[in-house]
Amino acid sequence: MKILFITGNKNKVDEANDILSKLGYRVEQFLLDGQTPNFIEPQSSSIAEVSEFKIQQALELISGTTLENHALLVEDSGLFIESLNGFPGVYSSYVSETIGNQGIIDILANKSNRNAEFRAYSILYKDGKYYHGLGICSGRISFQIKGLNGFGFDPIFIPKSGDGRTFAEMNEEEKESKSHRGESLKIICEEINHPSK
Repeated sequence: MKILFITGNKNKVDEANDILSKLGYRVEQFLLDGQTPNFIEPQSSSIAEVSEFKIQQALELISGTTLENHALLVEDSGLFIESLNGFPGVYSSYVSETIGNQGIIDILANKSNRNAEFRAYSILYKDGKYYHGLGICSGRISFQIKGLNGFGFDPIFIPKSGDGRTFAEMNEEEKESKSHRGESLKIICEEINHPSK
């Protein structure tokens, strides 16, 4: 089955395809006339609300088109830092683009609490049904940027379930086994395969 992932982030598409291809799905980026459509994001502190808003806009957009019967995937994710009251949260993409990883390290320079969570809320729309998955990966912010893999805040996030390396120091398979995105997509697959649960 082909799933159209509504995101402007090609890295997310590749990661989702790596995870879901093992389960028999093929993930492609959702494009209209070769472009990623611009969606309005609600002013909300909830990644679940942002995802819900995105999927409704996407369904309206493809209504009556050749894409109408395709499975659609949306996701909103963010880095939630405990000592910053959950910041950057839903603003993670903007913060990553503006101050980057070093900016986060600088903000936390005088803080002993470096606990953080990556969260991803995914929604798959397929055959008239919605499947939801919330994935959470607990960890902490490193004192310096480490690793060349991954994207976004991966070079400064050390997962609790790991061995002290950042996500960016892990290969794809290692990261996927621990990541928030991987967990949210696996929950969705479980819902599809066992709908009575």
